[in-house]
Amino acid sequence: MVEHAYPTQEVERLDSTQLAKIIADVAVEKKAHDVTLLDIHEQSVIADYFVICTGNNSRQIKAIASAIEDKLDELNESTRGFEGDSDSGWMLLDCGDVIVHIFGPMEREFYRLERLWSSAPSVVYVQ
Repeated sequence: MVEHAYPTQEVERLDSTQLAKIIADVAVEKKAHDVTLLDIHEQSVIADYFVICTGNNSRQIKAIASAIEDKLDELNESTRGFEGDSDSGWMLLDCGDVIVHIFGPMEREFYRLERLWSSAPSVVYVQ
């Protein structure tokens, strides 16, 4: 039996900082507002970054989430799952070391994640 050695191509993974900034950029491109990137790696073991943003309505929330998932697919990155849905006014995308929260305006005000995680440095804030 002859074994064939096929070259393996390793896919270079983005680090969490690069990934978080790309996700924030995608949210901005989809017209999300109050886009905040929090560095939580000192405060939590669940992730390195939170990307928090607001969509004006359920359609925009869904569009932001879909655009982020499409970009991750393009980069050979994947989401580990999601919670919520656009109709609830809140979606969470688990991207490994980056957790994305997409809120409707009322839900964003109610949950105030930036206040809850106030000890985390804000890396990016785009209105």
